[in-house]
Amino acid sequence: MIKYIGSKRALLAEIVGAVARVLPDGGTVCDLFSGSARVGHALKKQGFRVWSNDHNAYAHVLATAYVQADRERWLERAEAVLAELRGVTPAAGWFTKSFCEDARYFTPENGARIDAMRDRIAAMALEPELEAIALVSLMEAADRVDSTAGLQMAYMKSWASRALKPLDLRMPDVLPGVAAGPCKATRADAVELAPSVEADLVYLDPPYNQHSYLGNYHCWESLVLWDKPETYGIANKRVDVRTRKSAFNSRPGIAPALKAVIEGVKAPNLIVSFNDEGYLGRDQLVEMLSGRGEVQVIEIARPRYVGARIGIHNPKGEKVGAVGRLRNVEYLFVVSERRVNLADAA
Repeated sequence: MIKYIGSKRALLAEIVGAVARVLPDGGTVCDLFSGSARVGHALKKQGFRVWSNDHNAYAHVLATAYVQADRERWLERAEAVLAELRGVTPAAGWFTKSFCEDARYFTPENGARIDAMRDRIAAMALEPELEAIALVSLMEAADRVDSTAGLQMAYMKSWASRALKPLDLRMPDVLPGVAAGPCKATRADAVELAPSVEADLVYLDPPYNQHSYLGNYHCWESLVLWDKPETYGIANKRVDVRTRKSAFNSRPGIAPALKAVIEGVKAPNLIVSFNDEGYLGRDQLVEMLSGRGEVQVIEIARPRYVGARIGIHNPKGEKVGAVGRLRNVEYLFVVSERRVNLADAA
């Protein structure tokens, strides 16, 4: 899966363990801020029926491939699509100009491959789930040859060694269907969707500070939408990064937005993922959740993301600041209709 700040890759055991203790007999789990789809993918692998949602197009595509699509239905056709894409002739276009020449996220050679493959996917007019698998394969292939520290806010002064390798498509880890019923992926604003969500458990992993996922992963949004937007700045971001704002990226906006989601969802069980770098503190979140029942908190100490550990640099690559700390604390806030022992989930 793609490199992703805020990804719960390192916390999957704790999250899945907490869900399994709350729902020992299985059930339906809704992930309202699905992001990289790692949590939904892990829950589906454990047999839960999953509903993944996110408001960004690239995240919706990831969830469509990793949560909604079933391996037994699409594997053979997806392999044929990827084989066709591997054979296209590279042809530089908008992507190469924007992200390989005007910016330096990828080499022009890989940019030309990405352009040609994305144009072919568009021309194929595939079913949504099959198209999502093809797009995820291309997104992940590009991610393996990028020249960033994991965010599309800046690119390396010199090419990363991986960037010099040729782009290579691989079949995503699409899972078999689950006995509990079909999983699904939606693309909607979490605050607006919350009142219509009915599930046995809702998992919330909202943005928690000023950093926009759209701004951090604008290349993937443009690759998926293929709308070839106007761009701005050294990072060559989509212009709508300036206007597609989330209340969760705002210090005054996050509390009322998260409260609306928590009060809106119809579910007997709730798990909220947050950390100690967010706009809301532990005590605030406990207070916000206490109206739904007793709140249990799991604390997990983790290293900060790789960009923070590398340090702060100016556009010339010169180190200009000091990192305040190298570790943070991840929280899982659990509110269940029945008291559960979460000791082994941490």
